[in-house]
Amino acid sequence: MTRMPEPIIRPAVLSDDAALAELDRRTWSPVHSVMAPPKPPYGPFFTAGNLPEYILVAELDGRVAGYLRLVPATPLPSNAHVRQIQGLAVDETARGRGVARALLRASADEARRQAAVRLTLRVLGHNTPARRLYESEGFAVEGVLRGEFLVGGEYVDDVLMARAL
Repeated sequence: MTRMPEPIIRPAVLSDDAALAELDRRTWSPVHSVMAPPKPPYGPFFTAGNLPEYILVAELDGRVAGYLRLVPATPLPSNAHVRQIQGLAVDETARGRGVARALLRASADEARRQAAVRLTLRVLGHNTPARRLYESEGFAVEGVLRGEFLVGGEYVDDVLMARAL
């Protein structure tokens, strides 16, 4: 039995901009996002608020297959021990190959390297596959904001999850 190659996880670099922007557009879905769908003209992926240093990139077969955005939860010094995942995307062609799991594990390692002791995220209540993945990686539900978002004409919960590092 031939084993599938493991994803390579690395920090983003400026030259990833086009590939990440394209991936972001291709993976947009109301199941994953409360933001409006992207429309032309498309801007760059990296911006003043979305720097390469916040992004972990997954590569499979020599191409960008996913990314995860890891940021300080807030700018407050009293909250400096917390990192938050504020975006995770995996190319449709790479799903089921361990990309999201590898990114989550790398984000925990990176958060520890940054002296964080807690990792948090928010996920839409109807995104059951993501919630199961997060739970399998040690995240637990710490709060639910019921009906927080109106997506496609339906109210959707905002589920707050976290894990200790």
